[in-house]
Amino acid sequence: MNPTLEAKFEQLKSLIADLESVVVAFSGGIDSTLVLKVAHDVLGTEAVGVTADSPSVPRSELVEAKKIAKKIGSLHMVIETQEINDENYAKNPKNRCYFCKSELYSQLVSVARQLGVKNILNGTNLDDLGDYRPGLEAADEYSVISPLVKVGLNKEEVRELAKFLEIPIWDKPSSPCLSSRIPYGEEVTPEKLAMVEEAEKFLKTFKIRELRVRHFGLRARIEVHSEDHPVIKKNLPKIREKFDKIGFTEIKIAPFKSGSLNVLANIAHV
Repeated sequence: MNPTLEAKFEQLKSLIADLESVVVAFSGGIDSTLVLKVAHDVLGTEAVGVTADSPSVPRSELVEAKKIAKKIGSLHMVIETQEINDENYAKNPKNRCYFCKSELYSQLVSVARQLGVKNILNGTNLDDLGDYRPGLEAADEYSVISPLVKVGLNKEEVRELAKFLEIPIWDKPSSPCLSSRIPYGEEVTPEKLAMVEEAEKFLKTFKIRELRVRHFGLRARIEVHSEDHPVIKKNLPKIREKFDKIGFTEIKIAPFKSGSLNVLANIAHV
């Protein structure tokens, strides 16, 4: 580990130690996993990971979050969030994530009070500040602390530090919620989310590591990296058959791009 990263690591441990007790908004992604790992190592039972469960969370991600928390050894809770029942969220405006995070953080505040915990942490890293993330506004409103930002850790450094700490998912691709597959302005429903989840789960059986299935009504846009295009084309008859059963009667294959619906909506995305 280079001296700069080592210094940031020491700052991260010191920052979290000074907080004395924390609830970590733990999605199972690499950023929040790193925060939970360090918090557990520093604070022990005074650190609790809390994972939100809702229709926008793939079952596979929830299962993996439980496994990761167990491997870390951290206390872990799963709570049901109700953002899908919020009309502001379901209408799918460009700031949809604000309403999702407001629901999450309001519940985490209640959990923290019940546990007698002083602080709520999230996994926001330095690179996230340059992206369009309306959820950051909700974090500010609920006084959620972003320790990775405070010590200046970007995504690459998060992965490097996670690898050093032998966190097995250090190279895990980002996995935003299923609602991010639905174009802004199109209603988010449990049915649409289930369609996307089933479609992506099926494609992953072909050993495709990173992908998105965007929901455009009856049309599904499959986004994969260029090296995975031959896999899609080779298995296209099977994919068409499966997608037709799911409810997608048309398929389009496109290059993978995280945040591509932000681009369509003319929202800045890094």
